[in-house]
Amino acid sequence: MKNKFPDKKGYYGPFGGRFAPETLMAVLGRLEKEYAAIQKDKSFRQEFEYYLKEYAGRPTNLYLAKRLSAHFKKLKVYLKREDLLHTGAHKINNTLGQILVARRMGKTRIIAETGAGQHGVATATAAALFGLKCIVYMGAEDVERQSLNVVRMKLMGATVIPVHSGSKTLKDAMNEAVRDWVTNVADTFYIIGSVAGFHPYPAMVRDFQSVIGLEARRQFLVKEKKLPDYLVACVGGGSNAMGLFHAFYEDRTVQMIGVEAAGHGVHTREHSATLTKGKIGVLHGSKSMLLQDGDGQVQIAHSVAAGLDYPGVGPEHAFYQHSGRAEYVTVTDVEAIAGLKMLARLEGIIPALESAHAIAYLEKLARRVKKTSTVIVCLSGRGDKDMNQIAKFV
Repeated sequence: MKNKFPDKKGYYGPFGGRFAPETLMAVLGRLEKEYAAIQKDKSFRQEFEYYLKEYAGRPTNLYLAKRLSAHFKKLKVYLKREDLLHTGAHKINNTLGQILVARRMGKTRIIAETGAGQHGVATATAAALFGLKCIVYMGAEDVERQSLNVVRMKLMGATVIPVHSGSKTLKDAMNEAVRDWVTNVADTFYIIGSVAGFHPYPAMVRDFQSVIGLEARRQFLVKEKKLPDYLVACVGGGSNAMGLFHAFYEDRTVQMIGVEAAGHGVHTREHSATLTKGKIGVLHGSKSMLLQDGDGQVQIAHSVAAGLDYPGVGPEHAFYQHSGRAEYVTVTDVEAIAGLKMLARLEGIIPALESAHAIAYLEKLARRVKKTSTVIVCLSGRGDKDMNQIAKFV
């Protein structure tokens, strides 16, 4: 089921919009029209679904984690296994969709930003599949801590450009990607990796990722003959969470919980808890919640998970919080590592550090529920990419 957002101007309640330099307004307008057209185009949908199934490996399993459930006693936990997709994370859903849009628009050069590297890998993968030139901007700090993904991108022919400005992480990578796009709008398509950015990107990424929730809803109804009590997913920019949440928007009995990165604690400045501690502002083309100081300057975010290390969040998540449709909570670096170890030792599954935040929150959720409850956790990615960091904690 779809909600009615965004409106014609790209707003989700008070959030969203298109705050773009004049150079990009025409191409964004064309993209909006193109995307509206493909939503009615059965051939586009068929081609997209073909690649999701035959190439990416959909549908993904909805797995009942029996030992994890027994550990929590009052939670029956299902894992939506996006980690089993080609490239190891949910990001491939969106990049396959956007690469098909790029081809339809006649673009021959693809650019992207990446934090954890999973979106960069998925973009490089899709570009290689269709023979398109690919440039990926990545914060210098993330290049170091996600070195395996840098090798994967280069192996598929992508050029990885380290960004040394600012915090040297995802925000700065996105800044550089936008600068590139402004300069090369004629032949270049910018594949944004999350439900953030200029309209229509938040809606487009959400729709391409909504396959997660659509599948999970059907699968859960078959297994349990009812809807889940809770949905839990990590939130940085928010694409995996929105991909899960969107199909359940009208199901008011289903409680949605987005888990932000508390880093070293929300009482410090070293966190990425945008919805928990942020204020309304504009970043990367849309109005949303933003970590900023008293002068409105963007603050440096921190998380052990590079994919959550972002001071903004998708405008639809800000709307979900504002309207009360979803709840947003926090998990620290230490708690996330503990969650990762718990899933590895109880289920033999090593999650990405991002996904580990969602797993870790189950400890707190189990203490909240008054009776046995069912929950779907979006396991958005696998932990192969994080081995260098995880090794420090084993």
